Amino acid sequence: MADTQLHTGLESNALIRNEPVQARSAARLTALLDAAARVVDEIGYERLTTAMVAERAGASIGTVYRYLPDRIAVLQSLAARNAERTAQPVLAALGDERHDDWRSALTAAMDVLVRAFRDEPGFAALRFGDVLDLRPATGAPASKVFADRAFDVLTQRFGLDAGDQARTTFEAVIVLSDALASRAFARDPRGDEAFLRHGAEATIALLATRWG
Repeated sequence: MADTQLHTGLESNALIRNEPVQARSAARLTALLDAAARVVDEIGYERLTTAMVAERAGASIGTVYRYLPDRIAVLQSLAARNAERTAQPVLAALGDERHDDWRSALTAAMDVLVRAFRDEPGFAALRFGDVLDLRPATGAPASKVFADRAFDVLTQRFGLDAGDQARTTFEAVIVLSDALASRAFARDPRGDEAFLRHGAEATIALLATRWG
């Protein structure tokens, strides 16, 4: 069974003023992030404000600030949640013993990501949070953390070349396929099938140069 834990490096808990330890507090924070996700889904992350989050959640602005000190904390916490929610089923798909070759495992993992684009509010805009241009940058981009973890699961599962060049190719493939998926969902909430197909084909073709 694959280890499906992913540490994104976003450190979302450090951004939350009062980390919820009671069920009521956890539910309130979940409601705030759900509200933020819906706003981001509708108007994009650039225009989101804490006041919008409060209004959509039916909460006071003070409640928002109790957990999330500013809009950047809202966006980073939402991105971290998106990453965790998506990474776990992706890594599970890669390690699923029902797949008997890396192509079928990777195809299943890509299907998970497509479903996240379609069904997870705010995911298409934020995903791993790397679009947030925060200075100074700290740590590796979350997309690289995800790519490295997925690479490790896949190479260990199928005994593939795990050298540095293969790892770099895999990270490049993740960046490429993410860009094509972003384009596919830019104006179509279900995703442009042609761009999704080209993304999947390009992913397999590039990795085949390393893994045969």
